[in-house]
Amino acid sequence: MTNIEQSGTFQLGDRRVKRLGYGAMQLAGPGVFGPPKDREQAVAVLRAAVEAGVDHIDTSDFYGPHITNQIIHEALHPYSKQLTIVTKISARRGEKGEWLPAFSPPELKQAVHDNLRNLGLDVLEVVNLRSMLNPHHPVEGSLEAPLSAVADLQRQGLIKHIGLSNVTAKQVADAAKICKIVCVQNYYNLAHRDDDALIDDLALHGVAYVPFFPLGGFSPLQSSVLSEVSTRLGAPQMQVALAWLLRRAPNILLIPGTSSVAHLRENLGAAELVLDDAAIRALDAIGVAN
Repeated sequence: MTNIEQSGTFQLGDRRVKRLGYGAMQLAGPGVFGPPKDREQAVAVLRAAVEAGVDHIDTSDFYGPHITNQIIHEALHPYSKQLTIVTKISARRGEKGEWLPAFSPPELKQAVHDNLRNLGLDVLEVVNLRSMLNPHHPVEGSLEAPLSAVADLQRQGLIKHIGLSNVTAKQVADAAKICKIVCVQNYYNLAHRDDDALIDDLALHGVAYVPFFPLGGFSPLQSSVLSEVSTRLGAPQMQVALAWLLRRAPNILLIPGTSSVAHLRENLGAAELVLDDAAIRALDAIGVAN
C-alpha cells in the first residue's frame, strides 16, 4: 500500500509505534452513533490498515457506543503483539447520541471494564482520561479526583499506561504529580496551534502528542493556502496537512480516521510526501496568521 516506515517511530508507553496510526471513530454510524452502514467495509479498513503496517489504533467504547470496539475485535482479534490499542474514557452516550460526562470513579471503572470486554483484552495498553470540564475545548480545573480513580485501576492491573485528552498544559503538569503520563491527545492542526509550546515541552520529556481534527476549523482563507500548496505538490489536502504534522515535531503521533480503504491509502501516503521549503513556509504561515 505505502511505506509508513518513513514516518519514523516514537515511544508510547512501553512500546515504540509508527508515527502514522489509525483512528477508529469513523467506524461507527453517523455522528459516531449506532452501527456503520457497511460493517464489512469497516472490518476491511481495519485489516487493510494493519496489513499496511499500522501498529497504533485509537478508539473508545463510547464510539457507537460499544460498536467500534466490537468491530475492532471482530476484525483483528487475536491481536498482533506489535499492535497498540489506545482507548479513552470519561463520556457516555445518551439515547439520541448526546455526549454526556461520565467522570465519576464508578463510571470510569465501568468504562474500563466495557473497553476490556468489547476489545477482548485482559489489560488496556493505554487509557486516555478525557477532560469533560468542557467537552468542546480545554478549560482549567482540577482533574485530581478522576485521574486518581484511573490511577487506582492502573494499580489493579487493568491499565498499563495513562494519557490525557482535551487538557491544558497546567493540567498535564499537575497530572504528572499523580501518575506517569505517556501521551496527550488535543485539538491541533495547521490553523489551530494553541498547543505549540506544550508539544515542544512534551517532546523534551519523551511524551507523545496525538492531535485530533487535523483539518478541523479551517477558514476559507486558510483552506485556500492549503489548497494552493496541495495543487502545486499534486497531493490531496488531507495528505499535505498530515505530512506537515509529521514534520512539526518528532513526538507527534497521527491517528487519521476513515471508513474507506481508498481514503486510508491516501492518509497513509502522508508518510512518503516530501514538503519542500516553500510549502513549509506557506503552511507554517497559516498558524501565524491565525
